[in-house]
Amino acid sequence: MRSVSPARRRALLAVAGLCLSAAFGASHAAAPLQVVASFSILGDIVREVGGDDVSVAMLVGPDGDAHEYEPTPGDAKTLSAARVLFVNGLDFETWMPRLAKSSGFSGLTVVASKGVAPRKFAAPGGTSDHGHGHDHDHDHDHDDGHDHKDGHHHGDADPHAWQDLSNGVIYARNVAQGLAAADPAHADAYRQRALAYIARLQALDAEARKTFAAIPAERRKVVTSHDAFGYFGDAYGVTFIPAMGVSTDAEPSAGEVARIIGQVKRERVPAVFVENISSPRLVQQIARETGAKVGGTLYSDALSKAGQPGATYLEMFEWNVRQLAGALQP
Repeated sequence: MRSVSPARRRALLAVAGLCLSAAFGASHAAAPLQVVASFSILGDIVREVGGDDVSVAMLVGPDGDAHEYEPTPGDAKTLSAARVLFVNGLDFETWMPRLAKSSGFSGLTVVASKGVAPRKFAAPGGTSDHGHGHDHDHDHDHDDGHDHKDGHHHGDADPHAWQDLSNGVIYARNVAQGLAAADPAHADAYRQRALAYIARLQALDAEARKTFAAIPAERRKVVTSHDAFGYFGDAYGVTFIPAMGVSTDAEPSAGEVARIIGQVKRERVPAVFVENISSPRLVQQIARETGAKVGGTLYSDALSKAGQPGATYLEMFEWNVRQLAGALQP
């Protein structure tokens, strides 16, 4: 057996050491960024922009109702291990300050709706207001001084901004910026994925506007379970009449139900829709008493489970457009 000189042995050991170091560095660099998203729609946007560079945990999952959500000890553990927390803002996650405090979360919080022009909720029988005079940062996920006695109090700003795809573009940009700030090594990858995703959002937005513009304005009226589609209505020219208010745990009075039934009859509203997070009982009652047809299920605050029509943000939006347009066509 041929002997190896000391110099050659040292060289081989050095090469082996470099290979081990490179392998360790590659595996270490490949570890995805641990992030948490407050609910499923936002979680899907984070996954699209983050790709394989992130690992996304969602607190309120598919078909989950963020309005009535109560955090668990497991959620606190999940959040404590995360480096980035993505929230909607606009008073959507009224339970988040308690959870963040109990978890000891010390990472970066990204408010996805930052930069959105918020709309105000419509008064019963009234019209909505975009509220452009408000501060558009709207980071209400920290203690804001309001008395949240029921744990689910919402302010006067409508939090459902994702229901307008042009706001979805803002969400995607904020997500990309947040990921880049937490993980500069992959900043360019986040930016490239965000640009590709935004192009898809903008294409669907243009198609939705074209679809509803082809439907007579007097037919673009529907009843939904709760007040979640105001941004959609403003963007695409559809009037939504909510059977309940912003919160899905709010029961309307008999007088409010009678008012809605009268409005549906008077304005000849052609269709009513249930939501994947709400009980269909009230909407079905309105349909029975008015003759309006039940147009199907819409996805409002949550995605569907995998394999169902609204499992991603884009699929959810495309489904809602098709369901609404199909029911409203003359």
